[in-house]
Amino acid sequence: MTAQLGGTLTPAEGLTLTRIGYGAMQLAGPHVFGPPKDRDRAVAVLRAVVEAGITHIDTADFYGPVVVNELIREALHPYPEQLHIVTKVGARRGADGSWILSRHPEDLKAQVYDNLRNLGVDSLDVVNLRVGDVESPNDESVADKFGALAELRERGLVRHLGLSTVTAAQLDEALAIAPVVTVQNLYNLANRQDDALVERTAAENIAFVPYFPLGGFTPLQSGALAKVAARLGASPQQVALAWLLRRSPNIALIPGTSSPEHLRENIAAASLVLPDDAVAELDGIAG
Repeated sequence: MTAQLGGTLTPAEGLTLTRIGYGAMQLAGPHVFGPPKDRDRAVAVLRAVVEAGITHIDTADFYGPVVVNELIREALHPYPEQLHIVTKVGARRGADGSWILSRHPEDLKAQVYDNLRNLGVDSLDVVNLRVGDVESPNDESVADKFGALAELRERGLVRHLGLSTVTAAQLDEALAIAPVVTVQNLYNLANRQDDALVERTAAENIAFVPYFPLGGFTPLQSGALAKVAARLGASPQQVALAWLLRRSPNIALIPGTSSPEHLRENIAAASLVLPDDAVAELDGIAG
């Protein structure tokens, strides 16, 4: 089963992730706010994720807010032993659905407690500290923020820590405080500014988890991807995911969907073989 999911990676003791994971963000309502249109279908998708053998679900209490974590709990609790739920802290939602950055150390701790309560667990598998803006990092220090999460790790409320939307310097800063098992940044065929960070995390056995696998493409880049996909008899999404899996063995993916059919398509990307000429063509998209 794991071969069908691109195999696994183990960035820390007790943490084995299937390389095809699942991002739960799309289970909330429009703009990741409010309840889903079809709650039963959302629950069915989550159960299909586990039935497929996926061991890596990405979520956050600010999806909804709370809605997605409550759906995960409803669908999957008590959680299978092999399932790892990765959550994020660093933001809250306004009553109008706005995204509010919230990174004061004490509020980060409060957000961890929110995730614990709404997921129905005593300890969180992985907590990612979200640092930058939606698509790009900033240069702020992460020491006090990551340190607050490290305190909760020492108390057993969090097993592993990660970072999201960060620079190499911020990774250095965090590693001086506690181990980092995941880095979750914007990265795809067209947005490869983190090539060096992919290489570094691979060398240090840190999982690199790209988000927006099809985000930020120009029409020309999308057209080039579509041509390769048509030639291979696959969808552009499948080709983009397959390229990421081939890019580095430490990459784990979290494509999201609210559709069981689309979930199966995403999983099938792990079995898509990219010929060398297609890889060369895809590598040129970023240029």
